[in-house]
Amino acid sequence: MSIHNGQQAEQSLPALIRREIESAGGWLPFDRFMALALYAPGLGYYANERQKFGLMPQSGSDFVTAPELSPLFGQALAAQLRQALDATGCDEIIEFGAGTGALAAQLLQALGERISRYRIVDLSGTLRARQAERLAAWAGKVEWLDALPDQFSGVVIGNEVLDAMPVQLIHFDGQQWQERGVVCADAGFAWADRPSALQPPLEVADARLHYPPGTITELHAQAEAFVRTLAAQLQRGAIFLIDYGFPEAEYYHPQRHGGTLMCHHQHRADPDPLQLVGQKDITAHVNFTGIALAGQDAGLSVLGYTSQAHFLLNCGLAALMEQQAELPVRAMAHKLIQEHEMGELFKVIGFAVEGQEFDALGFTRGDRSHTL
Repeated sequence: MSIHNGQQAEQSLPALIRREIESAGGWLPFDRFMALALYAPGLGYYANERQKFGLMPQSGSDFVTAPELSPLFGQALAAQLRQALDATGCDEIIEFGAGTGALAAQLLQALGERISRYRIVDLSGTLRARQAERLAAWAGKVEWLDALPDQFSGVVIGNEVLDAMPVQLIHFDGQQWQERGVVCADAGFAWADRPSALQPPLEVADARLHYPPGTITELHAQAEAFVRTLAAQLQRGAIFLIDYGFPEAEYYHPQRHGGTLMCHHQHRADPDPLQLVGQKDITAHVNFTGIALAGQDAGLSVLGYTSQAHFLLNCGLAALMEQQAELPVRAMAHKLIQEHEMGELFKVIGFAVEGQEFDALGFTRGDRSHTL
């Protein structure tokens, strides 16, 4: 939707969303609202100038990701990517959602001449500029894409990409599931539900006996479609996706009746995406069973699924930490594997093109594929 005039009010993201709600008949499904809030060109959270990534709120940032926390994250991950490149006969890395470029820099440094090209797919023009500045030393190798080629070969990496993909919200009223959407209310937005055939993928005999009234949860159609697209276009190679989430049985457990939707602003979390629209991140945990099934149905094989702690330790993180002389450096890296930090909440799933499977290093110990 175009922005019609130069007045600041008309150029604001809330004004853009209000116009879209009105043109849609007064109700917008949440996945469309989330897409606009995060990705509306020039205005959405990931498309505007606001700083997102950083260690502390004093920097003006909202959250920290593993590569910003410790360079050892990328160094350990590089061991897995090197093995995957060798096993599949590829020499390219494709990263989705490269953020500040921290992970790309770590991987380019660690992999050196083993890769001929590092391609980044990122929708944010402002983040692309930051990435280009950070990766200037590898300017001859790095290339930015608006979308994947119809066919490509290489090893794909996505760190905290799936959680930022728009989700459908559904609400159980005690009798039936309804889709949750957004309507205009006074100067802001409010929730409104509509009858829908949508329901959780977990098979239960009677939803009324399984889910308490008021249950809210998410469906991940866009994330699963993303994996199917990768599968359709990847000719040779492997895929590693790192994010926070659970297997399906845990994701849709009746005790998780409040869902997983969460916002991040100045290193504080809150559950209300209808406030400070465009000024904070909106995420949802990942249903890794759905991701695995989407990949398998589209011709990929699951190489493994495990916690970030197991994955990084399998890839040599402990040895990398021992090589660090400075205690603060080791302490920051330890957060990557601590159970109450990133170690258990974050998971890693790996795929290979069917017929190109290999025993992936990162899943040597602690593979949890049987839980999917």
